[in-house]
Amino acid sequence: MAEMKALLVRIGIDHKEGHWNAPVDAQGQFVYVPIPEWPDAVFHAIPGRRYERRYDDVIPALQLFCQRHNLDLHRDLHFPQELLGQPMHLDADFEYLTYGDAGNKGVILSKVSPGDLLVFYSGLRPVHQWKDNLVYALIGIFKVQEVVPAADVLQDRWHENAHTRRTNYRSADEIVVRADQEGDTSGRFNHCIPIGEWRDGAYRVRQDVLDAWGGLSVKNGFITRNGVPPTFNRPGQFLDWLRKQGIQLIPRNN
Repeated sequence: MAEMKALLVRIGIDHKEGHWNAPVDAQGQFVYVPIPEWPDAVFHAIPGRRYERRYDDVIPALQLFCQRHNLDLHRDLHFPQELLGQPMHLDADFEYLTYGDAGNKGVILSKVSPGDLLVFYSGLRPVHQWKDNLVYALIGIFKVQEVVPAADVLQDRWHENAHTRRTNYRSADEIVVRADQEGDTSGRFNHCIPIGEWRDGAYRVRQDVLDAWGGLSVKNGFITRNGVPPTFNRPGQFLDWLRKQGIQLIPRNN
């Protein structure tokens, strides 16, 4: 029996993909805001299904967050006006428990097997006092059920992932990972788990967290966005750590 693999995968809007970071508070409550959709995306138009997802969809969650903290979305959080009305690349999708990718990353993810883990993290903007500009934190997890080529996904499941909501593919190696929907194994975290800090000129996983996990495949816990997701050296040890964090898994995006 093959040993379980676990990959640390970055998702969510940031200064490079969308020029903004979603907010987080001192209790770990956050809003999941995806990156922008690719400029050349063309969406399916089939009656009875909604394929295109726009940033307007996340405004209610952002406004509720602002109300809780007496903040203004534009004045205090500086939400980019130019994103309103624009399509977003909703991926990972915690409602349907899918994640898609392409290119080198897609090739890597195509090699995961049932039972392997995708562990998602984001760079979030704190609305509370914090020692760094961003809070790098875990926000969700998938236990892999299967991996399928995006081009092979049947029409009745096109709506489940950003890579199949479009009529056009950017490369032949686009894949969709479907997570296990049985039991409490996959979903968005009800609160995020901060793991990062600014160290040695970059954001990295804190040393105490690295030690608790048993290490990552990248040097010195480097987690700035790149094309190759790091792997956990000891996935079982990571899972033992995660079970102690008091999180619940939620089958929705916000």
